[in-house]
Formats: sequence, structure tokens, C-alpha cells
Amino acid sequence: MGNSNSIAFMKDGGGGAMKNLSSEELDSYYPVRPECLADVPKTRFKARVGKTLSERRWKAAFSKEGYLDIAGVLRRIQRGGIHPSIKGAAWEFLLGCFDPESTFEERNQLRQQRREQYAAWKSECQKIVPVIGSGKFITSAIVSDDGQPIASDDGQPIASDDGQPMEYAASTSNSQDNNDAMPADNGDYDKKMLQWKLSLHQIGLDVVRTDRTLVFYENEANQAKLWDVLAVYAWMDKDIGYVQGMSDICSPMVILIENEADAYWCFERAMRRLRENFKCSTNSIGVQSQLSTLAQIVKTVDPKLHQHLEELDGGEYLFAFRMLMVLFRREFSFVDSLYLWEVMWAMEYNPNIYSSYDDKRQPLLSELLYDDKPNDKHKLKEYGKFERNNLKTGAAEQNSALAVFLVASVLETKHRRLMKEAKGLDDVVQILGEISGNLDARKALDEALKVHKKYLKQAKKS
Repeated sequence: MGNSNSIAFMKDGGGGAMKNLSSEELDSYYPVRPECLADVPKTRFKARVGKTLSERRWKAAFSKEGYLDIAGVLRRIQRGGIHPSIKGAAWEFLLGCFDPESTFEERNQLRQQRREQYAAWKSECQKIVPVIGSGKFITSAIVSDDGQPIASDDGQPIASDDGQPMEYAASTSNSQDNNDAMPADNGDYDKKMLQWKLSLHQIGLDVVRTDRTLVFYENEANQAKLWDVLAVYAWMDKDIGYVQGMSDICSPMVILIENEADAYWCFERAMRRLRENFKCSTNSIGVQSQLSTLAQIVKTVDPKLHQHLEELDGGEYLFAFRMLMVLFRREFSFVDSLYLWEVMWAMEYNPNIYSSYDDKRQPLLSELLYDDKPNDKHKLKEYGKFERNNLKTGAAEQNSALAVFLVASVLETKHRRLMKEAKGLDDVVQILGEISGNLDARKALDEALKVHKKYLKQAKKS
């Protein structure tokens, strides 16, 4: 499978037995700029021998042909996360990039096909905005709201960061070879093209802000890599394009996975889970569905708190918006947020995830995930703990994310303070804001599973 998933600036993990790693040693895999050390949450996660999935255990989980013992891998990740040296490679399986029942050769062929596909899409984008793929990125608008190129004071098209004039392809350009990338209706294509161009400088502004405390992003080439991935994704996802918050989801993939195309596909799979949260209209926000589910969960497991929040005009739970949109990136250190994500993904893992994403019929995802329910205990072990509980209780088709129960568990742990001190929504936001750097990811996930179990029990009674 090659070494494309190594961390470019990590210490050599070696192939021997893993030793316990302190929080400080884990932080060294993702060094923080010295002047920012006081501004980042403290890391609480520690890699533990016998619990954390090590490089040695990871390699041993593959058969000679390349089949992956996903049940054993999930068991390890759920107990202690993943060692930094193999995170990128393991995430590709957790997110459904690859089928555990495929061989090394099959995955190498698929990886090559995807790299070629990404290169083709990126080339399309480059023909329209040449700065893409140049190692530079933009933070100023390149077109006006009516689609006209924005010129500099001397009347020339705005220059890219390297000083070369930008060139623009007309919106009716015939340079697009991929039919999927260009809608049949030319008027619709013009509109989508304009929206994409208008988003590019916003992506650039967000790239500058994303994980800016990390040494990794002191290198402009790494910032440009993040910008390129997000720009290509926005080009291909014509329904949603780019929405603020996506950079927080994409950044870890860019850091963990060296090859840009592989990082793109990992991000694309992550967005399959999350893209509904980013759908916005004039009347609603995408994450509203999860906020409604959160309200129902809290109403069921902690009715007094729910009533109190409603009386404070917080019944729509908009104060939890950020937690769900960027999966607790602000509440945890970089190391802890990676640990939280991978354990959540392992707990939510469904062995049908790869085939569901690869299905060309595009039915409802829930129909594909639960089309083939396991009938034996061995097959059940290939499901994550959270997903397994859903299957056993018949709640699988509800498809509620573990992150929603995680937010509910945070609210429940703050029950006393919220009931006593919260006199308005500003107080709620302040109390929840204090969890940043003070929340243990492992304990929080354990509490989330308890809330999930309690909710299912209460819901069954009613």
C-alpha cells in the first residue's frame, strides 16, 4: 500500500513494540508554534500499550493477501485510539475509502484510479483558475457578485500570490471533459461556476485561520494543499460547494495523509457522513436535523433540563451548533480531537459502509447500510459498539450520530450548573465554553454511550 499515509514531520515510530506515550510525546507528532502554546487546550489522551492500535498490531491485522481483520482493529481503536504513525492509513478504512475484504493489489489499483480522477478534476479547476495547484492560494475575491473579473488598480486582472496575472476561462468554456462536473443546463452551469469562483477566497481566508497554531501550516505549500483539496471538493459538490467549517474537517486529513489525492478522498468520505450538516437555505441550517434530534434526546433523558433550556428560549439548541458542525474541534486539543473522531468512527463502523458509498443506484444510505443485517455473532463483531447496540435494539435505521449523544452527555454532566446558574442563553454558552481543554475525550465517549443506552430504554417505554 506504499507509504503515502505517513506524517511528513512525525518522529520515526519504528516497527517494534510500542511504548506508552505521554501527552507531550504525542503532541510532538503535531508540533505547536512556541508562541501559541498558551492558547491551545491541554492534551489528555495518552497512547497505552495493549490498548492503542500500534503500528505492529496494524501490520499484523492484514493477511498475506491484504485482507484486514476489521473486528480486531475496531476492538483496539475503541479501547485506545490509533498510534499517530498509522492514523491516516487506518482512517481510510474507518471512513469507507477501502473495503477490509479487499486485497493489497485491489486497493493499490483503486488508489491509482482515484489519484487519476482527482488529477483530472484538479486540472479542470486549474484551467479556470490557474493558481490552483501552483503551491499558492488566494484570500481576495477574484470575481464580483455579477461574475466580472476583479481588476487591480492598473486595470489588469488580479494577480496570484506569485505575482503572475490570473487568467479566467469563460463560464461557457468547452475545456471541461468530465460530464459529471458540468450540468447539462448551461444557465445552471454559469450560476454554479460563479458560486464556486466566489467561494475560493473564502476558502483561502479559512485556510489561514485553520489550525494556525500548528507548525505544519507555517509552510505555505501545506496551506496551499489544504486550499487545493477544498477548492476541488467545492467544484465537484455542486449542491453544497464550500461552507465554513469544512476546513476544520479537512485539515487533519491533509496533515495525516501525505498524498494530496488520497487526502481528498479521505475528506470526501468524511463529508459523506457530514454533508447534510452543511446544507443551508434561507429558512434553515443544515445541522438543524441533528439539533432537533439532540432536543428530543435531552427531553427524553433529562426532561427538567430540557424544560429549563426551553424557558431560556434555547429549545432549538443552537448553542450546540459549533460542536456538531466541526465535531468538537474547538473543545479539544488537536491530538484529543483526532482521538475522539477515530473512536467515534470505530464505534459507528458498519461493514457495509464501503459498498454503500460505491453503490451507483444512489438509494438512501440507511437502506444500503442495513440491507444486509448480520445473523451471527462473528459478523456482529465487525460492527462498532454504538452501531451494534443500534442493531440489537432495532434503532439502526434512525441513523442518529454518536456526536449528538456526546453533546447530550455534556449537557447532562453540566445539569446542576445549567439549572442553577443559567439565567439566559449567554450563560448556557459560557458554561459550555468552559469545557474547552477540561473535557476528557474517553470519559465523554463513555458518558455518550450511557446516554444512548438510557435514551433507547426510555424511548422504548414511551
